[in-house]
Amino acid sequence: MLKAIADALRSIGSAIATVVSLPFRLIARLFGGASDSAHGRH
Repeated sequence: MLKAIADALRSIGSAIATVVSLPFRLIARLFGGASDSAHGRH
């Protein structure tokens, strides 16, 4: 019983971590590309 609950919480936590990290990766990629292009222009 407790093991099943722990496994469920672990899977839910990993899913939440994935969903939360995706927007940050996109933002980091956008800012990274913007900074790279800005440095390239100068």
